[in-house]
Amino acid sequence: MRFTKMHGIGNDYVYVNAFEEKLPADIPALAIAVSDRHKGIGGDGLILIGPSEVADARMRMFNADGSESEMCGNGVRCVAKYVYDHGIARKPELRIETGRGVLTLQMFPGSNGKIDRVRVNMGPPILKFDQIPTTLPGQPPLNVPLEVGGKKFDVTCVSMGNPHCITFVDEVNDDWVLRVGPLLEKHPAFPRRVNAEFIQVVSPDEFIMRVWERGSGETQACGTGACASAVAGILTGRTHNRVLVHLPGGDLELEWAGGDSPVFMTGSATEVFTGEWLGG
Repeated sequence: MRFTKMHGIGNDYVYVNAFEEKLPADIPALAIAVSDRHKGIGGDGLILIGPSEVADARMRMFNADGSESEMCGNGVRCVAKYVYDHGIARKPELRIETGRGVLTLQMFPGSNGKIDRVRVNMGPPILKFDQIPTTLPGQPPLNVPLEVGGKKFDVTCVSMGNPHCITFVDEVNDDWVLRVGPLLEKHPAFPRRVNAEFIQVVSPDEFIMRVWERGSGETQACGTGACASAVAGILTGRTHNRVLVHLPGGDLELEWAGGDSPVFMTGSATEVFTGEWLGG
């Protein structure tokens, strides 16, 4: 099976062209095997790029533990780059089908003619607590008190097609991300588990973020998490409608006008290498 390794600001996945490659019946097991950083290719998960009846291509995303997720903001930028660069659909604007629905992406080629930046219409945030989903109260839950791992703090919950729990902290550190993050992921308030974002606001136009991703652990970046955090920052009065997000893997530009408006995310997409998976 041929594969391509790609990343969006360090959020790395193994990508397979399902237009051409024959896939095994057990995709979750494949995702676990290829994601292993010691015995496999290594990555935050597996993303399949295949045919769609309603868009230029369809994206399916599997976490490193084999679970399937609805969406990945960094991943969908890479899918669009692959679709454009590999000639599946060479358009300035692409439509990609995801578990969240069909997303529209603007393509920005570099000097070599290949795509190096992508702007994604991520759709409007989902703010109803039962659709996020969470049992925490509010539409959406804003600054709701929670006690996890001996810490008492406030959380804000937003969905971008997948659930996010955002915590604003004085300083983002390992204790928050590596100790509290796993506990939040599996907290009973989140029936489908949750992605946990920890945000340090630098100014109303800028914040630092680290994330513990559902099914993958800490990753270098999370596009949907950055979008959800930008929405949370605006709704809680901490940030403006346009914000620059600093993640361990790089930066993202986010915009949200509020209400039912879509969130726009702009960032890089990088192809690293290709190879053949032998099934070991």
